[in-house]
Amino acid sequence: MEILLLVQTLNGLQLGILLFLIAAGLTLVFGIMDFINLAHGVQYMIGAYLAATVTLATGSFFLGLLIALPLAFVIGIGFERLVLRHLYDRDHLDQVLATFGIILFLNELVKIIWGPTPIAYPGPALLSGTIPVMDGFGYPVYRLAIIGAGIGVAILLWFLVSRTRAGMLVRAGASNARMVSALGVDIQRLFMLVFGFGAMLAGFAGMMAGPILSVEPGMGDNVLILAFVVIVIGGIGSIRGALVGALVVGLVDTLGRSFLSDILKLFVSPSAANDVGPALASMLIYILMAAILFFRPAGLLPVKSGR
Repeated sequence: MEILLLVQTLNGLQLGILLFLIAAGLTLVFGIMDFINLAHGVQYMIGAYLAATVTLATGSFFLGLLIALPLAFVIGIGFERLVLRHLYDRDHLDQVLATFGIILFLNELVKIIWGPTPIAYPGPALLSGTIPVMDGFGYPVYRLAIIGAGIGVAILLWFLVSRTRAGMLVRAGASNARMVSALGVDIQRLFMLVFGFGAMLAGFAGMMAGPILSVEPGMGDNVLILAFVVIVIGGIGSIRGALVGALVVGLVDTLGRSFLSDILKLFVSPSAANDVGPALASMLIYILMAAILFFRPAGLLPVKSGR
């Protein structure tokens, strides 16, 4: 039981880190630009496909990562300039409908280019194998590397947002975009770069998840829902909130699916626990979100906004 708890806790942390990489870009776009981008999950999928293509062509995971990251950034900027920029002044319903259409279009485009069959590609040989964490038990090095990479990205984001001039403009734009524009800042260019950076973060999550998950059309749809839950729990526009919310969602979802049925057996019959447990476990993060919003409607770590 102790080994299972440790394994599922590490799996929950890994899931939380992947959700943070997706939610960080989503909360920047939503919090700063007040733009609901349902196509953010598609950028996660595109990142995975780009990494898979380059890795299989070159035989090097790190080279695939090095080439796919800037490509994800450029593709994100392309979407912003060609499609999404024209939706900033529209209401949220128009944004939802337009970006949902992008999801349908890109999912079909991926099937045309790469086919409907899932693609598998290996992780780096340098990070293969396991590392002992308990007597007689090892945890995959690559999964620990995902956790480490996510923590590194979180530190980098904190530094960029809190300690650089670009971060100052981003925070100012989140508080009052009109005032920042009146002071001479090209707010359209700022929004474009923020969107591209958010797309790159989502793509990076897909690139890191590719070797342990199947790369297939529609793979970003389910993770998008979890990413929205994360930013609502953490606080829209808050990077710290996205990190805390992602870790909470990852741990609650993973541990709930593993242990809720056993916990329920302490109070009800085993057959009832086995029937109710899986269904209730899949609802846990939404129950958690409702509870947090009841006591803290702005989320756990909201940002101050002048809008």
